[in-house]
Amino acid sequence: MPHTVRDIRFLRLSEAPPEAILAHMRHPRLADHMPLLTFEWTPERVAEFVAAKEACWQSDGLGHWAFTAGGEYVGWGGFQKEGEEWDFGLVLRPDRFGLGLPIAAKALEVARADPRIPFVTFLLPPSRRHLGALSRLGAREIGRVDYAGESFRKFRLETV
Repeated sequence: MPHTVRDIRFLRLSEAPPEAILAHMRHPRLADHMPLLTFEWTPERVAEFVAAKEACWQSDGLGHWAFTAGGEYVGWGGFQKEGEEWDFGLVLRPDRFGLGLPIAAKALEVARADPRIPFVTFLLPPSRRHLGALSRLGAREIGRVDYAGESFRKFRLETV
């Protein structure tokens, strides 16, 4: 069932059911496009993950959310400060990949309203072939970077 932007809600990760995050992150299709996903997700790993993302809210005043559509958990993502840049990441359940553009657009409204964020970066693995959504958002590729030993395509979107 298609969802409208009004159906999409942003919650703190700590408000999402841990078992929903666990099931999501154990889905085999995620590993196809997440080269840093090199460990097994467990309930303990979910708790550590949520705590780390909540710490970003404390230190930076911005971080990652859990996303729902029609009241159902569909994924997580948000902003993380990487040096002087704000990186945006989005990890949706495979059956909800189609919600990526409306969720990203809604999150980018937050970035545009924040004077600390003149631009947002996106890191995508080379395996990602469908980049039309990034283009529609206005992002442009600026090169390749190595992050934690893996190569990523880096995109930038001006927010001002």
